[in-house]
Amino acid sequence: MRAGSGNAAVLGTVATLTETTTFTGLGDLPHFNPDDDRDPLHPAVASLRAAIAAATSVLICTPEYAGGLPGSFKNLLDWTVGGGEIYGKPVAWINASSVAAPTGGGDAHDSLRKVLTYAGAEIVEEACARIPVPRAAVADGVVVDPDLRERIAVAVKRLSEGG
Repeated sequence: MRAGSGNAAVLGTVATLTETTTFTGLGDLPHFNPDDDRDPLHPAVASLRAAIAAATSVLICTPEYAGGLPGSFKNLLDWTVGGGEIYGKPVAWINASSVAAPTGGGDAHDSLRKVLTYAGAEIVEEACARIPVPRAAVADGVVVDPDLRERIAVAVKRLSEGG
């Protein structure tokens, strides 16, 4: 949700490399409640599910927060389970954290793997990457460092080939 983040810059960079849709409604999603996972869905949930259904693959960029997935992102994932749109969908993630954390974001990605596996997503291992993006490598919402851009492009190519 933080516009100036390395994760946002990775997604902005991906948008310059390939046709993409970025889901920007994370902050609009209601708290997940199984009782509300029925028609009519909250408009933000319907938008999320429609975006996933229309996608040929899904690329996720999320930071680790307090040793796991940020609560708002876990909430988004919870909304993906009941709809089934992510089932069988090729999915990968890029870890853009440039902060030296004890796990390098590994705990968040372990949680992400668990939820995505439960939801039936097809994790494209070759496309999952740790590409630390320091603030100095970002300008105008995209990664400008050529080496980092190339690593992002490789991950995107692998995701498209894995699906």
